[in-house]
Amino acid sequence: MRAEELRQLDIEELRVKEREAREELFRLRLKASTNQLTNTAALRAARVKLARILTVLNEKKRSSSGADKKRDQAHGSR
Repeated sequence: MRAEELRQLDIEELRVKEREAREELFRLRLKASTNQLTNTAALRAARVKLARILTVLNEKKRSSSGADKKRDQAHGSR
């Protein structure tokens, strides 16, 4: 999924996607360690997918908690 598509999901749906991506990465690593993985590029793609999901999840957490406003106020008081 692209980041734009992920941003349309809510936090719970993103957590489900994160869990699925972690499981996929685990399975790929297991196959790689037992020399059963034929497409090694899938390992990198799975890592990128997980990173993309985590990035969007953190963006949503930050925006929902108001951390950006607090950080901006703290930097403005210097």
